[in-house]
Amino acid sequence: MTLVAGIDSSTQSCKIVIRDAATGALVRQAKTSHPDGTEVHPDHWWTALEQAVDAVGGLDDVSALSVGGQQHGMVVLDAHGEVIRPALLWNDTRSAQAAEQLVADLGDGDVAVGRAAWADAVGSVPVASLTVTKLRWLADHEPQAAARVAAVCLPHDWLTWRLSGSRSLTDLVTDRSDASGTGYFDAEANVYRRDLLALALRRREEEVADIVLPRVAGPREAVGRGGGDVAGRDLSHLVLGPGCGDNAGAALGLGLRTGQTSVSLGTSGVVAAVSAVATHDASGLVTGFSDATGGFLPLACTLNGARVLDAARTVLGWATRSSTPWPWPRLPERAAWCTCPTWRGAHPEPASCHRGAHRDDAGLSHPGQLRPRRRGGAPVPPGGGIDAVRSLGSRSARWCWWAAA
Repeated sequence: MTLVAGIDSSTQSCKIVIRDAATGALVRQAKTSHPDGTEVHPDHWWTALEQAVDAVGGLDDVSALSVGGQQHGMVVLDAHGEVIRPALLWNDTRSAQAAEQLVADLGDGDVAVGRAAWADAVGSVPVASLTVTKLRWLADHEPQAAARVAAVCLPHDWLTWRLSGSRSLTDLVTDRSDASGTGYFDAEANVYRRDLLALALRRREEEVADIVLPRVAGPREAVGRGGGDVAGRDLSHLVLGPGCGDNAGAALGLGLRTGQTSVSLGTSGVVAAVSAVATHDASGLVTGFSDATGGFLPLACTLNGARVLDAARTVLGWATRSSTPWPWPRLPERAAWCTCPTWRGAHPEPASCHRGAHRDDAGLSHPGQLRPRRRGGAPVPPGGGIDAVRSLGSRSARWCWWAAA
């Protein structure tokens, strides 16, 4: 029996699952926790991974391994491969102003022009979660650290690199799905946009030419082997896969095909669709990410997902756990429900944010809004639309009932 392992290094935890490669049958699994916070040193991810490997009984009988991880986290390395500062995670919003600056910069001061230019260049308009905005924050607030940057990678890139045992920055590798969430990778041309990297770091393009960015591997490529001595472990028998970002991993695991959509309600709220064509949404509502198979994954996300629905349930007095859909209360005439999906994020949580009750249309974008748009904003013909939705996450079933009501 050939065994393969998958590692999910998420915001909150590190999970490892080992399965029979032929049947997919679960053999064993384990989970360890990550520290709280939106700024975490990558060493904590490595410690959690080691603990998970020990808890699952080791990897001696495993033939291949791949890492999936939280997207966008800024991991900056110096010329010796050492981490320069703790990573800023996707949900760290201190770079919100930097996102606004980058939009204005690319549009020569015109925000509308800037949004369109970013969407056309990389498929996404900068928001605080994207790596490119965190690099601008670093350049502005920690210029000495920014001056030491010799390589920029993402959480799953860094963990794969550590598993390989390499100390050479040129061995860093990623995949299209994770690269597409940086804000400086063109997933249609499959090239990094070093002009945008330079813009983020407030340098000239020739000044960032030597900064190492991970090689972008193909979806079915073996990117290397485990190291012979990785913190005292011999992993040389392991074939390492390219891995992917967490949202792409979810779509892959669900088996989504073109025209199908997933709704995930957990810490954040995510609606994602598999598409054969890239999207370029200048409104910024839909981000132009890639999937893990060579296609595209247009995606809409709120900083908070389950919290919004839990708050609504509490206000309306709905049962905490029930086998039936949440009931719709009788509403006063002209009643309205106001929601704040940015609670605990970029804006302070209001003491009260409800007037009567209504469905939380602000909590998640409707899947129909994920219809891809081509460069320049032209919508894809109807064949690129949505014909099926799958749900996952701790509150997904409730959302399906709610959306269908």
